[in-house]
Amino acid sequence: MSAHRDAPGQGPDEDAVIAAGLALGLRLQAVGLMAVTAESCTGGLVARALTETAGSSAWFERGFVTYSNEAKIDSLGVADATLRAHGAVSEPVAREMALGALARSRAALALAVTGIAGPSGAVPGKPVGTVCFGWALHAPGLADGVPLVFAATLRLPGDRAEVRRRAALHALSEALGRLDAELADRPPAG
Repeated sequence: MSAHRDAPGQGPDEDAVIAAGLALGLRLQAVGLMAVTAESCTGGLVARALTETAGSSAWFERGFVTYSNEAKIDSLGVADATLRAHGAVSEPVAREMALGALARSRAALALAVTGIAGPSGAVPGKPVGTVCFGWALHAPGLADGVPLVFAATLRLPGDRAEVRRRAALHALSEALGRLDAELADRPPAG
């Protein structure tokens, strides 16, 4: 097993992101669940990490890359009013992306990412590197059938490639942590 590099100024390398995708995928497979992604600034990196390993069809259901606001509305059901009120790079939009992906798939876990990878695109209060994440979990026996939804915002350092890798790594790592926390007592699938 090779160690991943996280040199100053470079952030995580591609291998670290793929390893995080595999770790999440194997955990999903162990409990008999699947994931769906809804990505904007990462442009499919999260889906790629989840599908890089042979056999990933056991844990990856589908992915949405919704770069424009229109795509977020059309493909994921994000409300135009939410986009107007908060902007595409916001926790409310990330939550709606995650819930929309979950509703449009057979997956139990949705990962959503929307942000400003740069080098341009900054707006007041949202500099380059601002990334919002949403996760939605809908698994049998949890919260009376209502999906659990989590959101977070980070300001990630680096150039465009680094911001995107850091965002993908965070989305995957945090999803695994949240999945483990919610399903700690769930027995492995038979």
